[in-house]
Amino acid sequence: MTAGPKITQQMIDLYDEYTHITLDRRAYLGKLTALVGSTAAAIAVTSLIEADKASGQIVKADDPRVRAQRITYPGEGGEMSGYLCMPANATGKLPAVVVIHENRGLVPHIQDVTRRMALEGFLALGPDFLTQSGGTPSDEDKGREMIGKLDQARTVANAVATMRFLRAHANSSGRVGATGFCWGGRQTNALAVAAGADLLAAAPYYGAQPPADQVARIKARMLLHYAQNDDNINKGIPAYREALDKAGIRYELFVYEGTQHAFNNDTSAARYNKTAADLAWSRTVALFKAALA
Repeated sequence: MTAGPKITQQMIDLYDEYTHITLDRRAYLGKLTALVGSTAAAIAVTSLIEADKASGQIVKADDPRVRAQRITYPGEGGEMSGYLCMPANATGKLPAVVVIHENRGLVPHIQDVTRRMALEGFLALGPDFLTQSGGTPSDEDKGREMIGKLDQARTVANAVATMRFLRAHANSSGRVGATGFCWGGRQTNALAVAAGADLLAAAPYYGAQPPADQVARIKARMLLHYAQNDDNINKGIPAYREALDKAGIRYELFVYEGTQHAFNNDTSAARYNKTAADLAWSRTVALFKAALA
């Protein structure tokens, strides 16, 4: 069997620049081709770094242990849609968790993560923040482009609306937490600022930090997950930590050794780190079970 191409930090940095800053796939492939020597090699490398929608499904969509449904609910200036999951055998009211997607929309991977959260004993809702733009597209580059055009104030208002919907849901105990990944990590931080005491716990993964002068508004318990090799995001850690300390906010912050941005995403062969992902997940679930009880 022929070994696949060796993925280097420079290759991953180029991919992250493309997916988080330039959104220019042609320019990215041109730079990567110059680095690896051929277009074919560049495509092979990209296939290992980017998410593979056909892989990594831990909890199948038809898993009988989960009751899952597409729903709609009131958002900011219009309807929102989402993916609502709970344990199929649930009795009584459940603590609730908002699961916020990456910068490609409510893709199958995040639906899978929402089902995973349900199996931990929560009423879990994955909102589609592209609802009011036509919904998450199948083309992930288009999804990134659409995410980049969202108004941040409206996005935060829709996150708050999602949290309020969960608090009032018939199957909810009214105690709500939130987690999110990449772009969703940023929005989880932003939701913690905007929600005040209504959000009890938040666990953003490798998400951009809120402005330091807004941090004191946070009332939730915070669990901050970062990758070691993620300079663009990690440059904001010192100011965030200082602001959290100054405000007396209860938080834990972990930087996972040897990991890349998106280390939790098991659909990306080059960046997924099972050891770190499992540890971060266990910490996240433990936080929610403690704070939302």
